[in-house]
Amino acid sequence: MKQQLTAKEEALMNIFWEKGDLCIRDLVESLPEPRPNYKTVATQVGFLENKGFLRRRPVANTFIYEVAITERQYRGSTVGEVVSRYYGNSYASLVSQFVEEKKLDVDELKALIEQIENQK
Repeated sequence: MKQQLTAKEEALMNIFWEKGDLCIRDLVESLPEPRPNYKTVATQVGFLENKGFLRRRPVANTFIYEVAITERQYRGSTVGEVVSRYYGNSYASLVSQFVEEKKLDVDELKALIEQIENQK
């Protein structure tokens, strides 16, 4: 996935990922106060649809929007972009930095190794 989300788009997608299919009116109601107006949210939803994050389907006199890319898929591609850009496509370099900065301890590293070994 080449498209990235803006902060506002990601906030909307978090609601879709949490709640599932929504019409714009329900999406607006799910937003915290002060809520943006309907038209602003509809424009942002249109951007998300154009970027391929949402699909719409007609229901009665409105559209229901559904997630086209899961949160896991998006996060995975975002991490992949970071690893590609800053770590020369080396996930080991990324993990090494976490170990060096003491953000990943031995027990967590052992759990990751066990997870890798169990996938073989």
